[in-house]
Amino acid sequence: MANPFDDESGTFVVLVNDEGQHCLWPAHIDIPGGWRADGPERSRQECLDAIDTSWTDMRPASLVRAMEADAR
Repeated sequence: MANPFDDESGTFVVLVNDEGQHCLWPAHIDIPGGWRADGPERSRQECLDAIDTSWTDMRPASLVRAMEADAR
């Protein structure tokens, strides 16, 4: 069985969690708890491009908040 995450012809969605982290997810697999779809179903490459464009700060949101609080 092939890895569904590597299927270039598959349909995918971008998932985002409460920490603002993003991931590529095959559209035909149930979304795991703690994650939500961010946008429509798209090609694998379109999803990867969307992740590259929108997830520019790899730090979890809780770390960003803590660092901002420490800076005050």
